[in-house]
Amino acid sequence: MRAFIVAACLVGVGCGKANNPAPSQAAPSARNLVIITIDTLRADHVGAYGNKDAHTPALDRLAHDGVLFTHAYATAPITLTSHASLMTGRYPPGHGARHNGLRIDLKTPTLADKLGEAGFATAAFVAAYPLDRRFGLIKGFQTYGDRLPPARNNRVINERPGREVVDEALQWLVSHRDRRFFLWIHLFEPHAPYGDPSDTRGLSARQRYDREITEADTQAGRLIEALASVRNDTVIVVAADHGEAFGEHGEIGHSIFIYDTTLRVPLIIAGPGVPGARKVDERVALIDIAPTMMAMLGVAPFDADGIDIRPVINGATLPNRELYAESFAPLLDFGWSPLHSLRSDRWKYIDAPRPELFDIGRDPNEEHDLSGAEARRVAEFHDASVRRSGAAMPDASGMDPEAKARLQALGYAGGSGTATPGKRADPKDRKDEAARLAQVTSGELRGKELEHALRAILKSDPSNPQANLRLGYVLLESTKCKEAIPRFRSAIAAHLPSADAHLGLAGCQVSERQFDSAVATLREAERIEPGNPVVMANLGLVLSDSGHPAEAIDPLRRALTIDPDLHHARFGLAIAFARAGRRADATSAAEELMRRLPPDAPQRPEVERLIRETRRQP
Repeated sequence: MRAFIVAACLVGVGCGKANNPAPSQAAPSARNLVIITIDTLRADHVGAYGNKDAHTPALDRLAHDGVLFTHAYATAPITLTSHASLMTGRYPPGHGARHNGLRIDLKTPTLADKLGEAGFATAAFVAAYPLDRRFGLIKGFQTYGDRLPPARNNRVINERPGREVVDEALQWLVSHRDRRFFLWIHLFEPHAPYGDPSDTRGLSARQRYDREITEADTQAGRLIEALASVRNDTVIVVAADHGEAFGEHGEIGHSIFIYDTTLRVPLIIAGPGVPGARKVDERVALIDIAPTMMAMLGVAPFDADGIDIRPVINGATLPNRELYAESFAPLLDFGWSPLHSLRSDRWKYIDAPRPELFDIGRDPNEEHDLSGAEARRVAEFHDASVRRSGAAMPDASGMDPEAKARLQALGYAGGSGTATPGKRADPKDRKDEAARLAQVTSGELRGKELEHALRAILKSDPSNPQANLRLGYVLLESTKCKEAIPRFRSAIAAHLPSADAHLGLAGCQVSERQFDSAVATLREAERIEPGNPVVMANLGLVLSDSGHPAEAIDPLRRALTIDPDLHHARFGLAIAFARAGRRADATSAAEELMRRLPPDAPQRPEVERLIRETRRQP
């Protein structure tokens, strides 16, 4: 049964058909499907959308070869939620992944599983942790490439370069282009931090964001070029999951607000049966992609909220309908009120403690709230929004601790979430706090600027666990451990679901040669994150350095079982073997490390010295 009731038609707003038209009986126009999603890409930063300063030749060429949608919208400004809607054709209440870290209801049909059942080879290659297989988008994909780089400097890596994603996709294509296939690749480059924020050339955040877009365009272009031999049989879709705010409506980044700054996305479709160089101004949504692709591929449709938009591709019109969107980030990250929106005809409504209504035909930037003069329309929209959203609230209490910690590192799930139910703040009243937190989590601030921003957050919210944790690391990196230790202890006392605070505290304890305390801290970290290889590796290193090499061997081995490319753990294991008198084992571990290190790795001379030492007869 569907998770929500289809909203009733709004009085004075317009009413369209709730379901798709009957599926076409025509032969499929395409044999294969490729979907490219570019995370955090604003439509107005793409050349084909009129930005003369943009350098996006691959997307511009694709738009020239196909159809560009000028008014396409996401269902949420959240990576997992939006991608889930794209792959299922459903609004968030219908697939269940209403925020990053919340799994898709696996009973929900997806584009991949239906195409797989129809005989397609299916593969996905993603670039960031919010789309990790544990959250359900793996459903239907026979290959799901989501392996991220090994930890660096004791910190887990939550994203990878688009070049690596495309490299994997190209390898897969070589062995699958002789059968029908569905390939999805996800590129993360435009997501914050944009490029290198410490770039001494003084580039602004927007300039570095645009350079990241150009890199994503380059990688998308590599994939499109590789499709040359099957291009006439392949439909290619390029879309973003959401946009990005640079101060519009007081927002930095994305996820909190649901203005069109972050809901409007680029959408380009090209391939067999798609006319070239056409712009479509009618409103469409990411939920329309799955139904449309099923029709183009000649596969039986499944139950979805989206519709087949082939008529508008071919110059017809679509039925008038309401488009829904939401964000539960304010609630689940900060304890504030969630936000919901409906757009219909010329109107866009945002349901909040203080609702907003915009005439987006005349006011596309949503600058003039008309809710005070349109009480009846606001009431109708509110009732329809409640029906769309459903009564059930998403429950994040069971979120995997590791998942929450890794999403926090990307800037999600960052608040304390302590507001009382029924008395939740309107996010508009907390936009300054949200913007400060976004600046911190975006990676845009460094050094004293970052320290100042964190202290400003803690002045108004002294117990904020993420701010305490991040300030602790800033102080640790400045060798101010006496100041850092209380920050780490405060973060630990707040029961953060990650071991990051324990790792920081242990680092300070080691620097002060409090080895027993550091071991105790890391053992507590293991209890919180029992599968974290970085914790295991650090425990082994501290045991070895404090005179207990034999005890160090087990945690170091366990760390390498989970992540064989954790190079500092393998080097530590070789050292521990040597200190324990197991010279042959030390040589073997060091030689394995040499095989795994890149040819230009700066650690190679040190490893070679260790091998020479352990090979000598005692």
